[in-house]
Amino acid sequence: MGKKKGKKIRVAFKKNRQKNVRQNKLSSHKVDEQLDSQYMDASERLTGKGDLTRHRTVMGVEQETPDGESSIVIDIDESSCLKGRVLRSQGLNSVVQAADGRLYDCTIRRLVRTMSRDDRNAVVAGDHVLIRLEGDGNQAVIERVEPRRSYLSRGSKRREHILVSNIDQAVIVVSAADPPLKPSLIDRFLISSEKGRIHSIICINKIDLVDPVEFQSLIGVYAQLGYDIVLTSAIDDTGIPRLRSLLKGKQTVFSGQSGVGKSSLLNQIDSQLLLETAEISQETRKGKHTTRSAVLLEISSGGWVADTPGIRQLQLWDVSPEEVEGFFRDFCPYIPQCRFPDCSHTHESDCGVKRAVASDFISRQRYQSYLKIIAGDEPRPVYHQ
Repeated sequence: MGKKKGKKIRVAFKKNRQKNVRQNKLSSHKVDEQLDSQYMDASERLTGKGDLTRHRTVMGVEQETPDGESSIVIDIDESSCLKGRVLRSQGLNSVVQAADGRLYDCTIRRLVRTMSRDDRNAVVAGDHVLIRLEGDGNQAVIERVEPRRSYLSRGSKRREHILVSNIDQAVIVVSAADPPLKPSLIDRFLISSEKGRIHSIICINKIDLVDPVEFQSLIGVYAQLGYDIVLTSAIDDTGIPRLRSLLKGKQTVFSGQSGVGKSSLLNQIDSQLLLETAEISQETRKGKHTTRSAVLLEISSGGWVADTPGIRQLQLWDVSPEEVEGFFRDFCPYIPQCRFPDCSHTHESDCGVKRAVASDFISRQRYQSYLKIIAGDEPRPVYHQ
């Protein structure tokens, strides 16, 4: 990873028009200011007029990532820091493993949080960080987060929520039953993974509850598109050896709907993990949340896995309707056959994609997923050629 010349960064220190701090909260804010001031050196300057325009000027360096992109990070004295990787992060606290294997309980430098104001979380599991030790124990402060080479994210409250970073592949776990399989959710995870530069594996779990023949058509659709597909059961060990082999030597995130059995699968892959599991709710037939934050775990067969909290729906982040067609591999051969270069493949006449759907060259189920995604999850009429 290359390192370029330093430059000044202007960082907003407080939001404009913020409410006055209550008197009984002053102590906690003073502690935060004192902690932050410990690491302010001559390269940093705090200026502003009152609470409206307070900014900080800091020195940053431009780093080139392995993918050829560039990112501005805080310029710090690296010789006084340790390199590590975040295993778990929740709120302002993180657990970081240093290169020698030692674990540190870390807080996050306020400037790091300020520079990530547009993100829901400044530090996530999988991040490579630089930490500065505090005293002689295992306490430390995260001074910088290095650029992420890959990530899995979603939209949450109009901000990006990155679930995990710096991983090789995502196992998209769905269940054959309890809760029922949602093909549209698979398509959303595939888009999010590809956008985050992650290889996707589709895992259909709880296959012991159904006749596998029921899913042959669905399996065929994704297999033809080049995706790895594994049918598994944590009850009778179906597919576990193959899944374990796909994880060997890789950094893998397990993601999917609540209750599909991600933690149960990981316990089968490595019995030493002992992850908490829960039964499906009998009232709603939906999964219960047992994993509350993403955590990175080393497995005995070699490699790392990240167990993530289950979700009910996946809102794509920073994917415009015009971009969606590019993530549907089965659309690509037919897009050049559309009459209009900006064809949305919905209402236009002489559309190559709609012709392919009508001729069963493109799965109708996949086309329905596409329509729902570009409509922003609002009901949209189905157009036939």
